[in-house]
Amino acid sequence: MDFSAVGQKIKELRKQMGLSQGELASGICTQAQISKIEKGDVYPYASTLYLISQRLGVDVNYFFDIGMTPRLDYVQEVTHQLKLTRRTMNYLEMKQIVKTEQNNPLFLQNTKNYQLLLWHKGIYEYNIEKDTEKALGHLKEALSLSRSTEKVYSEREIECLLSMGVIYFEEKRYQEALSTYHIAKDHLKFIPYLTDKTIKGRLYYNIARVLTRLKNYHESIEYCEDAIKWCIEQDQLYLLGELHYHIGYNLELQENYAVALQYMKKAQLIFELRNDERFSDFILTKIEKLSSITT
Repeated sequence: MDFSAVGQKIKELRKQMGLSQGELASGICTQAQISKIEKGDVYPYASTLYLISQRLGVDVNYFFDIGMTPRLDYVQEVTHQLKLTRRTMNYLEMKQIVKTEQNNPLFLQNTKNYQLLLWHKGIYEYNIEKDTEKALGHLKEALSLSRSTEKVYSEREIECLLSMGVIYFEEKRYQEALSTYHIAKDHLKFIPYLTDKTIKGRLYYNIARVLTRLKNYHESIEYCEDAIKWCIEQDQLYLLGELHYHIGYNLELQENYAVALQYMKKAQLIFELRNDERFSDFILTKIEKLSSITT
């Protein structure tokens, strides 16, 4: 544990907030103790560090990560950039980032960081190189790095499972996809706090897509409805349009055209609110088709 890195970050955050050492220490410890912590002379008790983190407005795990990972800010920026490439499906940029960092000691010598690269390597191997088994191999290797015991899966491990499930789905290996998603679902409920709130909605949406392919329309709709409820509870627009569309699609397949039309219209409205034009023409065509059937 690098005590000096933790102390330096506490000092940096304290100054950003305009707090003196005494103000930060008030009700927690002495000003002299804060001075020693910032210099790296001592490391605070976990309870003290927690109270300091609360006053500085950060999660206490942030300081633990800093102590264990040199140049955490750089790693976090790479993590953020990779997340953006996933959201925008920019797999060429994803590949470039992974190639750039794969020999970086910050990633090569840290299991958690190296797992991040392997996970994204699996994603771009499938989407660019079209090598299914190689992509799955990278994702399984990523999982193996942290699967030393039969414990609850971490959020990162669940993300890896999600990526594996997507590949199985695209390859029409629906039972393998469903089995993988259910493993993720079983472990997701044991995570008390999600860093990325979208993960539950994404998981349920992907389960729903598989169920539709297996012609289990009723259960697919139930997963979409649960995901919509989650999105609303978390004040998220992300995937809300896709989920309404998918319910409409299930209803269309069941020839319930009038209700399907209602969901398609809701989906279109949500995409407009998000300024997302990727599916506008497609959904408008669906709406016109369903309107002609119901009139």
